[in-house]
Amino acid sequence: MSALLAVDAGVRTGLALLDRDGRLVWCRSHNLGNTARLKKAAARVLYELPALEYLVVEGGGQTAGIWERAAARRGLPCMVIQAHDWRTDFLLPRQMTSGNAAKAAACALVTTILRREGWSSPTTPGHDAAEAALIGLWAAVRLGWRVMPMLNT
Repeated sequence: MSALLAVDAGVRTGLALLDRDGRLVWCRSHNLGNTARLKKAAARVLYELPALEYLVVEGGGQTAGIWERAAARRGLPCMVIQAHDWRTDFLLPRQMTSGNAAKAAACALVTTILRREGWSSPTTPGHDAAEAALIGLWAAVRLGWRVMPMLNT
């Protein structure tokens, strides 16, 4: 299975794996505590996913750089983006008035999209995992792996 990994970069990291059809396989979040642990985790995650074809990272600074360097060591194409790159395609302006409002809207939207596409989870993804899922969907659309999911309810 070819796959794309989307990362909401930070010490609190959101991860989402999408298959080659742009369907979400899983999403999760991890609080790694510090950048040293993040560096080890990034390398481990990328090597544990042998079919990984592409990495997209949202964020900047040291945490995004850790993922970018881990991808380079693996020879994996990596795109680093910012929140405004994907949020404008998924959220309304009123949902982006603050970071907290955008995170809450992302959680609600992911729940709607996942239910509509037949994915089930025992819990609602937290905001880090939800944002990673939307980052992955955004990238899958940009890469031509899928069409934009229906967003209205």
